Amino acid sequence: MMRSLAVSLLFALSLSGCGLLPEQVDETAGWSPNKIYSEAKDSLNSGAYDKAVKLFERLEARYPYGRYAQQAQLETAYAYYKQGEAVSAVAACDRFIRLQPNHPNVDYAYYLKGLANFNEDLGILGYISNQDLTERDPKAARESFDAFKDLITRFPDSKYAADARDRMNYLVNALASHQVHVANYYLRRGAYVAAVNRAQGSIKEYPDAPANEAALAIMIKSYDALGMIDLRDDTERIMRKNFPKSEYYTKGKTYGRNVPWWQLW
Repeated sequence: MMRSLAVSLLFALSLSGCGLLPEQVDETAGWSPNKIYSEAKDSLNSGAYDKAVKLFERLEARYPYGRYAQQAQLETAYAYYKQGEAVSAVAACDRFIRLQPNHPNVDYAYYLKGLANFNEDLGILGYISNQDLTERDPKAARESFDAFKDLITRFPDSKYAADARDRMNYLVNALASHQVHVANYYLRRGAYVAAVNRAQGSIKEYPDAPANEAALAIMIKSYDALGMIDLRDDTERIMRKNFPKSEYYTKGKTYGRNVPWWQLW
């Protein structure tokens, strides 16, 4: 009985104590939409991205039907992007596109969505920095490519279209390089069928990528190791036709040995 009374008393005191705590003051109370937007922009420009996001979200919640609310949605996406929060940035872009499909700046939402997933170290830069591309997921690069593709398809005259095309070209090369890197990984471990399949996949999916030179070389070496002489020779003819000055031939001449070039690496 006494224990039950004590527990009840402590619970009552805890409830009363909550009322003694000072309530958190909303500094934006009474602010105009212009005031909130200006403060949010200042926070964004100064790198205080968390604060900017909170202010933009508060602006949209308090004034959901004004022009500031629409801009706040887009600025929130940009703040997440600058903060390195790719998932949140993409979600914010998708929300803006869904709610404002006819907004004059909706092309920027598509562009920003592509930027959020764009990773410049996916390709050769990542390779130079000793990052193993076989352990990296190219999913973000594919999503970035799709966003840029949506942009140039829907808004071919957008001021962001030219840059989006350049980034798409980079992404194609990077994704092809990733595929070839995985094919080479299989080749070096004696998984020749897997190496051929991955190299072929790269050539079919990215037919104009520079990495296809290496993809063909991997296929030739794999076919040779498998004893598939006809396929090896056919692939070499294709390689010599498309890459007549390939560095792989140069490597063979450099060694000065009377052996096929594909057996020198």
